[in-house]
Amino acid sequence: QVQLVESGGGLVQAGGSLRLSCTASRRTFSSYGMGWFRQAPGKEREFLAAGTWSGGRTNYADSVKGRFTISMDNAKNTVYLQMNSLKPEDTAVYYCAAGLSYSIGSSASAYNYWGQGTQVTVSS
Repeated sequence: QVQLVESGGGLVQAGGSLRLSCTASRRTFSSYGMGWFRQAPGKEREFLAAGTWSGGRTNYADSVKGRFTISMDNAKNTVYLQMNSLKPEDTAVYYCAAGLSYSIGSSASAYNYWGQGTQVTVSS
């Protein structure tokens, strides 16, 4: 069983940056996928980025390429999502997810464990 806790959300002005953190109670196998998703009110869950604890594999949604970066700190069992050039439409609850396979795909079904979410609000 893996418990995930997100933090780092908050209120930020458009054009600003935030770094979200997701700390895992234990690290999954180093080649297994970790992902970031978000969900805005009335919207479906949206894939943002995914990667592996080691090996350098990453996958980004086209909508966030060049703005968001996923990274790992293996020593802290923590996954980060650096978000730059934030826009009001980025406002959502952001979730991290852990998989039990090699997949770093965009489908939520590829992931087995989910955090509680952290709110990100971007004001204009």
